Amino acid sequence: MPMTPLDIHNKQFTRVFRGYQEEEVNEFLQQVMKDYETLIQEKRELEERLKQTDERVGHFTTIEGTLQKSLIVAQEAAEEVRRNSQKEAELIVREAEKNADRILGESLSKSRQLAIEIEELKKQSKVVRSRLRMLLETQLEMVEAEDWEELSETPEHPAAEEVAAAEEESEAPNAESDPGTAGEKPEA
Repeated sequence: MPMTPLDIHNKQFTRVFRGYQEEEVNEFLQQVMKDYETLIQEKRELEERLKQTDERVGHFTTIEGTLQKSLIVAQEAAEEVRRNSQKEAELIVREAEKNADRILGESLSKSRQLAIEIEELKKQSKVVRSRLRMLLETQLEMVEAEDWEELSETPEHPAAEEVAAAEEESEAPNAESDPGTAGEKPEA
């Protein structure tokens, strides 16, 4: 068991002839006792500080463990998010490719249909043009025919003059009878 300052203080030495001077020994023991008390007090303080430091280290170790676990969880969550994002991106790309293929197929189909319709319209245009050319050539032949020249050279027929005069006369009495009803047919 370690010695205490009280043990030092209470220590009794036996007296012998020609021994040490009692006052010097007592003063020295007093000094040793004070130093020993100081050392014990410092030891207690250091032990208390060590205990607090150990508690803080324990606390920080716990925090470190928690942070490491949190970091691992965060890394796993980030990896999961990355994997999910990758899968979602792949799905979007596949869907876009399907849509692009569908749109491309529809466009090609419409393009082919339009090409067929254009060819059909070209054929119809050629037919219409050919018919129009034939009609115009026929009409031109009729205009250039000698019959037209004979009609223009032939004097007017006397019966044509009589019909024109009769038409003029039939219009004249109606206009004279009722100016408000000119141009209207009389009731029968």
